[in-house]
Amino acid sequence: MKKIIISLILVAGLAISASAQKAIIKIPCNADKTIKLWDNNKAPHSNEETKDEYRNDKGNFYNTSHAVLYLFKADKKKATGQGVIICPGGGYGTICIEREGFALAEYFQSIGVTAMVLKYRLPNYGHKEVPLEDAQEALRYMRKHGKKWHIDPTKVGIVGSSAGGHLAAYTSTFTSDEEKPAFAVLFYPVINGESCMTHQGTFIRLLGKNHAPYLREKYSLDNCVTPTTPPTILLLSNNDKTVPPISSVLYYKALKHYGVKAAMHIYPEGGHGWVGREKFRYNNDWQHQLKRWMEQLNSK
Repeated sequence: MKKIIISLILVAGLAISASAQKAIIKIPCNADKTIKLWDNNKAPHSNEETKDEYRNDKGNFYNTSHAVLYLFKADKKKATGQGVIICPGGGYGTICIEREGFALAEYFQSIGVTAMVLKYRLPNYGHKEVPLEDAQEALRYMRKHGKKWHIDPTKVGIVGSSAGGHLAAYTSTFTSDEEKPAFAVLFYPVINGESCMTHQGTFIRLLGKNHAPYLREKYSLDNCVTPTTPPTILLLSNNDKTVPPISSVLYYKALKHYGVKAAMHIYPEGGHGWVGREKFRYNNDWQHQLKRWMEQLNSK
């Protein structure tokens, strides 16, 4: 088994780093295109959402009933051949698409990786298959159309933050081997459903208010890792009070147990939800570590 690599970064004071279907909402300023993926009428399952979709003053989406992709193309001269589907977090009750979606997409774009931010349909208290279907369909879409964006269809990965990290790991473990993402990038992900190791709201919204107890174990994704789970990097903070770090550690241990290429970087502070936050002390480091990890994957 490969040597376990857990990076606890103790250095302080690091510099802050710097034709589709008709769009159904306004394209964000820097996105190249908006693609309607499908809605409750066309997807395999519906989340039975009846309320109108809206965005609050922070740009977060609520009551989503149709899946949409926002494309951020890498420059042709810098393109690495890799592509990512980005799943923002929000506890499966909202989608924090600005920082954990668009801002993150611009980072990937800057390192030559084309990104598509997924506005997925929320599970609406028990429709657990719905966000998974959206993520799987997004991967298919990028693989099918990626050549025109200089993407190798065998190099399409998935990225997620918080509940979006659960969705990324969910897709990594509940998808057939032929369709699994090539790799996964997880920022402070929700992984395990035990009460002492999770964000309760995420699992309640995914599984339903009165879900059977066994479902917690079934959708604790550290229990779902196999030798064919894709290579994964986890990035989080030691003082995260929203999603206990032990949840990520369990996923990392499961990956190593099955011989899956994995890395984990635990920062001493920063709490939860720091992706896209300019004042996060370790922006330079996580961006460097992630870029290097993806370059290593690409060299194989």
